[in-house]
Amino acid sequence: MSMIQDIRVVVGIDLGVKYSAFAFAHKSNPNDIIVHDHRSGWLDFKIPTALKYDESFNLISWGYSALSQKPNRKKKSFETKPVENFLLYLSQTNYEPYLPEGLHYKKAITDYLKEMGNFIKETLMSYWPYHNFFENVLIIMPIPAEYNDKAIAIMRECAYNACLINEKGSQRLQFITKHEAASVHCINVLREYNISDGSTFIMIVDCGSGTVELTTQKLLENHKLGEITERSGDYCGGYFVDDEFINFLGRKVGSSAIDHVRNNHYGQLQYMIQEFCGHVKFPFTGQQEDFIPFDLDLELLCPAIKQYIKGSELDEMENMEWIIDLNFDDVKAMFDPVIERILQLIRTQLNAIRSCEAMILVGGFSQSKYLQRRIKQEFNQRNINIIIPAIPSITIVKGAVQYGLIDRLLDKIKIVSPRVKVTRKWNSSDPIELKLSDGMINSFLRIAKRGDEIPSDTGISMIFSSSFISRNSLDLFVTDEHNVKYCDSPGVNLIGTLKIHTPSTFNNNAISITLFFDDTTIKVVAQEVDVKIGWKHETVLDNIY
Repeated sequence: MSMIQDIRVVVGIDLGVKYSAFAFAHKSNPNDIIVHDHRSGWLDFKIPTALKYDESFNLISWGYSALSQKPNRKKKSFETKPVENFLLYLSQTNYEPYLPEGLHYKKAITDYLKEMGNFIKETLMSYWPYHNFFENVLIIMPIPAEYNDKAIAIMRECAYNACLINEKGSQRLQFITKHEAASVHCINVLREYNISDGSTFIMIVDCGSGTVELTTQKLLENHKLGEITERSGDYCGGYFVDDEFINFLGRKVGSSAIDHVRNNHYGQLQYMIQEFCGHVKFPFTGQQEDFIPFDLDLELLCPAIKQYIKGSELDEMENMEWIIDLNFDDVKAMFDPVIERILQLIRTQLNAIRSCEAMILVGGFSQSKYLQRRIKQEFNQRNINIIIPAIPSITIVKGAVQYGLIDRLLDKIKIVSPRVKVTRKWNSSDPIELKLSDGMINSFLRIAKRGDEIPSDTGISMIFSSSFISRNSLDLFVTDEHNVKYCDSPGVNLIGTLKIHTPSTFNNNAISITLFFDDTTIKVVAQEVDVKIGWKHETVLDNIY
């Protein structure tokens, strides 16, 4: 039985630096995508990307139980600090977060994926008890666009070691970028609005917990999103409201007291933050009449802090009976600096493009009613449609499932990311071992990616200099992975060489090459861009899929 016949369930796993989530759907009912709600009543679809180990690096807990700890006055136990931010080791930054000595980031990633995988398997079993996870489930994992081939290979290795797949090269685990996942979901959202296509620019504003990313794309015919025209971002997500809350506490109890609690009682600090988020941050609308004052009882939420408060702050806390009142102005002041940075990002992006008909808010912080209201207040006057999905925080993970349910992906899962090999000048960011004797390097030009719809009568066209065709051939590769740059990267396969015979009289400086795809062949048509002698050449690769 072929793979496509075996696939019954698609699972999307959004593994984030701070929070993660998963969703799933059965092929027989693709419109019923279930995003798992981890804390009933809070509509909380995110699991903290956090782990807690004992002194021998045996995993104690993961998710919320690893991140926060409800105080227990009767039990005094050693509190180990959770392991967080380990996914940043896969990014292309120089920042490497703290890990306990002896713990490798690959083990942390594997342990987290294994716990989440077990949770997913149990959840799917409760819905479809007779399915085989390794045969009937397709996993789509959105990853940051900055991940290189090495990072993707490590993620696949960790997924294999975590028993999410039973073969390291399994095609039942597919990677796409987070932006691609968000775009798939946004396309479905756009169908509900009367927005013209063909010449319209759409801005996707992804407000996450740590970062805010803005991308502007052209809305093509039939509501398809084209290439990104503008991209910008900043570290100003919802997590920074939590930081402002901690700064507020520091002004009340002293910054040194906060530092001591962070270092010695991190679980209690996180428990207090989670209570703040659930009762204050999430419901906050920015409207005075909606606000319900909240009493922050330090004896109840974070009793360990009492031993570290000194001087006038101690006198004040004792006078207030260890209760801090959070009023409307206090909370608004926590939001405003973060929201203003987001608004400035949007202003700058809008100034860089000639028009924008719609703005779609996605990501966890986009659920903030106050952020939504501020964006609408400022940008509705520009005649921009402000579109907010029902639950912005699940855009990426839901888009991942929708991506996996696309028929052409399941029917042709091996035909992804076709690329041609091009020769360019080697630069310092390239591997030295791939540098050719003439100072050049063979790299890839992607001509299509999984999910692209390519009309059979138009194909894909590219223009190259005549020097590129000097070898009279075009090497064509396919890969299951994204962001591949070089011929010998893991998972790259040469599927054929397209012969191009140029006439001896050819001396033009540019050649137009068009590739036409059908179920089993690729046809290439090469001709002069500035037709003078009418040169045209065709060749076909058979049975490549």
